[in-house]
Amino acid sequence: MDTGYFYDRIRTVPDWPEPGVQFRDITPLLRDGEAFAELIEAFAGRYATAHIDAVAGIDARGFIVGAALAYRLRCGFIPVRKAGKLPFDTVCESYSLEYGQSTVEVHTDAADPGDHVLVVDDLIATGGTILAAAKLMQRLGAKIVETAVIIDLPALGGSARLKDAGIAGFALLTY
Repeated sequence: MDTGYFYDRIRTVPDWPEPGVQFRDITPLLRDGEAFAELIEAFAGRYATAHIDAVAGIDARGFIVGAALAYRLRCGFIPVRKAGKLPFDTVCESYSLEYGQSTVEVHTDAADPGDHVLVVDDLIATGGTILAAAKLMQRLGAKIVETAVIIDLPALGGSARLKDAGIAGFALLTY
């Protein structure tokens, strides 16, 4: 599929959440049933022959893509949540954001040692969130197959941070 199809369904919201930021809004893409299906198929095609035990989707938009992709790949889904949202024993990872500090967590039994995990989110900017999620999976003994996002903003350095950490990344679109 031509990626222009997806670019056409991403809305740019200027000056949000603060002046100078060009927010890339995926909600029109998700709202379009055919486009959403094509998005999941684009990712599924990439990973169809990969050995993936689970897709780890990052709270909250990574849940949308990650859960649908896990269903399509017939593998498990691991929710990577913001701190304080999971009811069982957890392991957490803190990281820096453009505007402060945050923490993500997973249940201690979310992945088994040796599991092959694909980490999914909607977008990579500075890379803090997706790198923290990948580190969580590694701490549980999982092997990261790749990280996958709809949108990469390479000027913000996140994809370079992943590469420097030895974690492969894939982005469908680049702005």
